Amino acid sequence: MRILSGLKPTGRPHLGNYFGAMRQFVDLQSKGDGYYFIANLHALDGVRNRKEMQEFSLGVALDYLALGLDPSRATLFLQSDIPEVSELMWILGSVTPMGLLLRGHAYKDAVDEGRAVDFGLFAYPVLMAADILLYRSDVVPVGQDQKQHIEVARDLAVKFNQTYCPGFDPQTGEGGALKIPHAMIRDDAGVVPGTDGKKMSKSYGNTIQLFAPDKEIEKSIKRTVTDSKGVDEAKDPSACNVYGMLKLFLTAEERVAVEDRYRTPGTGYGHFKQLLIDKFHEAFDGARARHRELANDPASVREVLRNGAERARVEASKTLRDVQEACGVRW
Repeated sequence: MRILSGLKPTGRPHLGNYFGAMRQFVDLQSKGDGYYFIANLHALDGVRNRKEMQEFSLGVALDYLALGLDPSRATLFLQSDIPEVSELMWILGSVTPMGLLLRGHAYKDAVDEGRAVDFGLFAYPVLMAADILLYRSDVVPVGQDQKQHIEVARDLAVKFNQTYCPGFDPQTGEGGALKIPHAMIRDDAGVVPGTDGKKMSKSYGNTIQLFAPDKEIEKSIKRTVTDSKGVDEAKDPSACNVYGMLKLFLTAEERVAVEDRYRTPGTGYGHFKQLLIDKFHEAFDGARARHRELANDPASVREVLRNGAERARVEASKTLRDVQEACGVRW
């Protein structure tokens, strides 16, 4: 089973990123043939600074390697190192109906919010379809809100195959130049609350970063908003932002014990914040140490990306050749 996922480099990772996606991607490398690309071409719609793009792209690779992604088991590479993806995007664009792009979530959201729309944003789903189809992916792990991207990739693969491959059977997916992928809906941890109670997001400035200095992490956790209940009052864990993060680190037995302490007078919020700090370090200090080592040896990270690109291009060139021959631009 070939598993594919793109990792967009738009900033430093935080708890919401880890529990929402990063943890699952690392776990999946033991369940199939993992192809993980750093989607720097996609990031051009928001990152318009050369230095930031380079730092963020290398940083994503560093982050995943520190968290346990094994380049001997998974293929990690830069999207921009695979020129075949841009040609496949153009070929797919030639069979993409305008109505499909007009229904794209990112485009519609931008229009509704009055934001400027450029070609990169409008054609985003076609590039994503090219990413998915180029490596003959079997499954693509996504959150429920990203399911549309897989549906677009499937639609375009079927449309291309029906247009150019006489032996294609849409029922079985056999006989086409492009393989029909399937979505793997991730078992996300739900919405990870930020320090202000909203969904944890860089845009809200309410994150707890995985690889920030110790003092910055502790400061972020200690500023987490709580209600005004004192030490001698019972508290509701389900209504507490601190517990919303803390429970992600706890076993089922530990959750019961911590919830009991919330509901029993005698423990203040400061105690639970310190417990969250302790659990954070227990979970991530190993990865944080690896992160520091890798940051001091960026050449080794670039080597991982180069090797990954070489492996990925072998698969990409096969798919593009089949597509080119099917539509007659190569013979």
